[in-house]
Amino acid sequence: MPDQQLYDNHGRPISYLRLAVTDRCNLRCFYCMPEEGIKYLPKKELLTFEEIERLITLMASLGISKIRLTGGEPFVRTDLMKLVRKIVTIEGVESLHLTTNGLLTAPYIQELKALGVASINLSLDTLDPERFNKITRRDEFGKTWSTLQLLLEEEIPVKINAVVMEGQNIEDIIPLVELTKNNNVSVRFIEEMPFNGEGNHYPKLTWTYKKILELIRAQYPTVLKLTDEPNSTSYNYRVPGYRGDFGVIAAFTRTFCGTCNRIRVTAQGVLKTCLYDHGVLNLKDLMRAEKSDSELKAELLRAFSNRPKDGFEAEKKRVLFPVMESMSTIGG
Repeated sequence: MPDQQLYDNHGRPISYLRLAVTDRCNLRCFYCMPEEGIKYLPKKELLTFEEIERLITLMASLGISKIRLTGGEPFVRTDLMKLVRKIVTIEGVESLHLTTNGLLTAPYIQELKALGVASINLSLDTLDPERFNKITRRDEFGKTWSTLQLLLEEEIPVKINAVVMEGQNIEDIIPLVELTKNNNVSVRFIEEMPFNGEGNHYPKLTWTYKKILELIRAQYPTVLKLTDEPNSTSYNYRVPGYRGDFGVIAAFTRTFCGTCNRIRVTAQGVLKTCLYDHGVLNLKDLMRAEKSDSELKAELLRAFSNRPKDGFEAEKKRVLFPVMESMSTIGG
């Protein structure tokens, strides 16, 4: 049991850690990084599996109960399953989740199920192979689609993450909703964010969560609003009679900040108390300086006593402005 629950200075409990195991990725999605890629971290700059295990154990003792492994693409990290096997045994970790593009995931799906992994988020912005190639700059749609089918066959809860982009995949919104008709899958439509390693694509965001929902409601006038889970980042809906559901995430509009229960640790071990901050604490450096667990806990509590109230405040306080990082560096 946790010996102390993490709260921030706005009274929000912190129970969800998104931890990037690598900044490397085998796709080049234009909304995430430049075509030539980014300058990847040397291996020595990444958190080791032992350091990750220590961090998760420490944070679980403070009340972090949900863990999500992200990247980059987490399965690019050698021996990722070795880490997964460790995490599911850590006291206090109630659920482990992964976010992946599916290219390397298929061989591990049965073991992930056996280990009790709670859910998989699959990045899939389009159901059209040609648009997939254009968006990701890789001709790999078949692998992602096959992974989706295997996840459904094994009945592992799966969410599809689809970033909605002007002039790129608007025609995929309705087909993705239609995918929920016969499949027990959740589709999440996400507002595009500026984390592509180059800055914003557009002067302003056109496809807000409201506009996405308007388009869907025009096609499905009887769509039902579902009860959102506590701390949900998405507004969730179901078409009557459909097996699955869909949601819209105001990632850029940032309407969910008031109930945010999540923190991030980047692949280089930097704590982010908000997606839009520039990093507030280098946990890797503290661990390599041989700081004790009690010292690390004290630093974490200090960081949370200065958490911004929302993503707009965090963005204003950034050292580097405007946002120029790649989502692959931050951790998806």
